[in-house]
Amino acid sequence: MAWNLRSIGNAVRDALRYLDKLGGSPPGTTRGPAAKPARKPAAKPAAKRRPGQTRPSAPTRAAGGAPAAGLTGTYPGDFLGRAAVRYAPAPNGLPEPGEIVWTWVPYEEDFSQGKDRPVLLVGTSGRYLLGLMLTSKDHDGDSRRSDDYVDIGTGPWDRQWRPSEAKLDRVLQINAKDIRREGAILDVGRFNLIAAALRERRGWS
Repeated sequence: MAWNLRSIGNAVRDALRYLDKLGGSPPGTTRGPAAKPARKPAAKPAAKRRPGQTRPSAPTRAAGGAPAAGLTGTYPGDFLGRAAVRYAPAPNGLPEPGEIVWTWVPYEEDFSQGKDRPVLLVGTSGRYLLGLMLTSKDHDGDSRRSDDYVDIGTGPWDRQWRPSEAKLDRVLQINAKDIRREGAILDVGRFNLIAAALRERRGWS
């Protein structure tokens, strides 16, 4: 009987070894620690903003219509009233009507943006100089807009000496502190063409 039990025990051990080789385990036995489930990749942490750094956003219009850059104060808006045309250029280092200067010109559709442009000073209103933007784009062929522009020819205000036109349908209010540099003095003959157009179209005196 002992011999039979030993034989049975050996047979059981042989069966267990065979099952081990096949990678399986008999019921009720273990083969070491269970395999750990696959770990999900950790989510990337959100980028931290440095102190004082703000979330980027679309450009917004500053209070009072001031551009984000280019002016020392708030832009008061375009001049919509009537004024007196004045021709008074003087070699005193100060911007005067009749002179062409370079200054920051806000865009019509968004005062928070703009660029430096040549401007013809044509008068004053309170503490502001009044100016007309100059452009080298020719509008003579555009019947819808040609009346809004007056040709003034060429001059040193344009480095390439391209023919320029004064834009009549928008009058800028300019702080003298915001003028970058003087471009030239427009001769009285060409200035009078501008003056006549302002009197006819905008009722200036």
